[in-house]
Amino acid sequence: MAGRLKAEDRKVQIVAEVLRLADEIGPDRLSTTDVARAVGLSQPAIFRHFPTKGALWLAVAEDIAARLREDWAAAEARAATPETRLKAVIESQLTAIARTPALPSILFSRELQVDNVALRDVFRGLLSTFQARLVAALRDQQETGDLRRDVDAEDAALLFSSLVQGVAIRWTLGARGFCLVKEGLRLLDIQLDMLRPR
Repeated sequence: MAGRLKAEDRKVQIVAEVLRLADEIGPDRLSTTDVARAVGLSQPAIFRHFPTKGALWLAVAEDIAARLREDWAAAEARAATPETRLKAVIESQLTAIARTPALPSILFSRELQVDNVALRDVFRGLLSTFQARLVAALRDQQETGDLRRDVDAEDAALLFSSLVQGVAIRWTLGARGFCLVKEGLRLLDIQLDMLRPR
């Protein structure tokens, strides 16, 4: 059995193991028995910290959401211009996916899409926040004349968030055979170039 940890520290450990195992065996195949074994606890001990498997997944989603929001805010704080702000937020998202490779699988799992409405709502809210940050940066670029004004900023933000999702799926399906961040930023530069005034 694992050494005694404070309840909050144990919850952090359990969430981290769920993310690791979700990458290793897939979120839909992951059981609380797998998690218990990984952290050195009994299955009933897992349920003392998280009363249901749904509550465990919700804690995982909230942990991911909190870390992503911190990453985005830090990226924006370092940026000097609207364009560097846009690139920094997208780079931070790609970096987070590379750091937590289970993320695309969790987003497209049955657990999210069908069985756990609260989990789906957390990720929908997160996507909405990400989109809003991109829209704000794009509108600021339009104000400075760096991007065409005839392109709707919300449509462009959808294009960029779809780029992130697409390259992440390609990275996942391709056995992570390329640098996700580098490839994502390369494609971002191509898309941005198409939106610049001529």
